[in-house]
Amino acid sequence: MAAPLTAERLLQALRAEGVRVVEVGNWRTRNRNHKGSWGPANGSLVHHTVTRGTDSTVRIVRDGYPDLPGPLCHGMIAKNGQVHLVGWGRTNYAGGGDPRVLDQVVAESYSSSPTPPTRGNANGVDGNAHFYGWECENLGDGRDPWPAAQYDAIVRVQAALCRAHGWSAKSVIGHREWSADKVDPRGIDMPLLRADVAERLRHPASWNPGTGPNEEDDMPDYVNLGLAKPYTLVPNAWDSIEFTQDGATPRPATRRAAVSSCAGLLVSPAVSACGSTACRSVTSSRSACRSSKATSTRPTTPSTRSSARPGVRSVSRR
Repeated sequence: MAAPLTAERLLQALRAEGVRVVEVGNWRTRNRNHKGSWGPANGSLVHHTVTRGTDSTVRIVRDGYPDLPGPLCHGMIAKNGQVHLVGWGRTNYAGGGDPRVLDQVVAESYSSSPTPPTRGNANGVDGNAHFYGWECENLGDGRDPWPAAQYDAIVRVQAALCRAHGWSAKSVIGHREWSADKVDPRGIDMPLLRADVAERLRHPASWNPGTGPNEEDDMPDYVNLGLAKPYTLVPNAWDSIEFTQDGATPRPATRRAAVSSCAGLLVSPAVSACGSTACRSVTSSRSACRSSKATSTRPTTPSTRSSARPGVRSVSRR
């Protein structure tokens, strides 16, 4: 259990997680606090809106309906991945739910999903006091798709809250997992969503899926390179040659390396992800090529032809 985040702390957490935030009007002070408590914060609830169109959906979740005044959530996650913040404090989104589910979320004690709820809006406990609420733009008919940008934003929002509170992904549930009356968010696999949130939490908030530890360079530590074609090297001179990767067909952006034909050896280059090279000397089992002025101990011939055999050298990345 924890006190709810302040509006400013929420913004910091969302932006650190890479969420594209849209602040709508006086969202920081727009709430239903005069109708009941808000807090302690125990988890985050994901919904679908049963609406079409981002602008109209933002208006609905901010202003509500005649029989259900807004705000109807804290933020609306649009199809394009933007998150529109419409209220902060107690809002009308969770309704009544199963107290067993609340206990399991607080303890983060369930397996893949909480116990199916048997209580709902009429006979459940007040979820508006205990959960953050996120409406997601979708018709809720099981056919309206969930674009990748929207799903990614849902994951990031939930991870931001969990990271800020020190929660695990088990503090994130769907509305249907809270209330026996609900089916949303239809089309989202909640155990899978929690797994994706958990994966984000294993990385820094700035992490983007598909990137490695060194996000600016996706080359492996070692790569076997083969020559793109035969080259004639002038003795005791420097030239550039093209490599393929693992003997593959040369790609449009081929990597180039500076080489010397001194002693008939190639100098090992340090290759960057953008294809630029910096030449450095390496020692072979036969001789060492120390610099561009290195002298061969063997007789030189007018030309030295290099093989196009793949995997000629194993080149390390600096």
